[in-house]
Amino acid sequence: MKLTIKQIAEMAGVSVTTVSQILNNKGTRFSNETRQRVWDIVNKYHYKPDFFASNLINRRSKTIGMIIPDVTDFFFSKVVEGAERYVNPLGYMIILCNSQQSQEKEITYLEELSHRSVDGVLFATPHLLPKGYEIGSPIYHNMPTILIDRGINQRSSGRLIVKDYEGAYQAVNYLIKQGHKNIGMLKESTGYYQLQERFNGYRHCLKDHGIAYKGRYVVENELTVAGGYQAAKELLHQKELTAIFCSNDSMAIGCYQAIYELGKKVPEDISVIGFDGLNLTEYVTPPLTTVLQPAFDIGFYAAKFLVDAIEFPERRIPNKVFDTKLIIRESVMTLTSEA
Repeated sequence: MKLTIKQIAEMAGVSVTTVSQILNNKGTRFSNETRQRVWDIVNKYHYKPDFFASNLINRRSKTIGMIIPDVTDFFFSKVVEGAERYVNPLGYMIILCNSQQSQEKEITYLEELSHRSVDGVLFATPHLLPKGYEIGSPIYHNMPTILIDRGINQRSSGRLIVKDYEGAYQAVNYLIKQGHKNIGMLKESTGYYQLQERFNGYRHCLKDHGIAYKGRYVVENELTVAGGYQAAKELLHQKELTAIFCSNDSMAIGCYQAIYELGKKVPEDISVIGFDGLNLTEYVTPPLTTVLQPAFDIGFYAAKFLVDAIEFPERRIPNKVFDTKLIIRESVMTLTSEA
């Protein structure tokens, strides 16, 4: 039986206004008995509010647009999960848009979402926003937007920053402490998220330990399993390498495959470290040593910032910095001093 708010009011013996205020947590002036009577009816008949009708009254759709560059990317799946964990209990639903790393598609989605009256947008982008679409532009005036962009687009608030440099430095430092000196890196190619701070951490750690940087030890490709596989096949031509630091866990998994196809083993012949801390890296063989970045938390806090911007527009949205952590498993071999 699908009830209307009017029917609930009649069954509870109260006015429609009373029911509406109780359902919207604004009924503190009513007695506990009255509030309980309304909620008993709501729960008994599994009443759900008509969001279209509510939208006409509150000018809220309770929907949030979320644009991400790749729905198949393991990292972004955790970001989406974190965002949903925050917004769903508050009655918001997410409309997910896959830009496929295309800025043209991003702009199309922004325009479409603005026409569909979403309350706000979570916007994960690897790009500098074009003129007319920078944060503060007219398109965002009635559509609060939180960027998940590693801080590349300038703004004073709502920045979500991961300590990429520190995480990469810690990973390479760990390899060096295990006796490795010939350390390669699988780096992201141009056109996707520019993880420059991870590359900087790699280079600076080598320098701080008196190890010369060698350009031939760095190979670029896409931040995917296939990209890691192709890049590792090229990098493994450097026969003296004993370890590889990968820009993300997907590349590390592809790297594993390339190593095995050469008849070599991880970590006996080549040590490997990833970056992301994805759950699946516990179950590859051997389990992958990786730098954990809190993808779930990034999505959770981005969603929190957005809901705050929607419901409390007068408040200033803070910035948030996320720490990374080296998770040591079984993919790194300790070398003897003679190695």
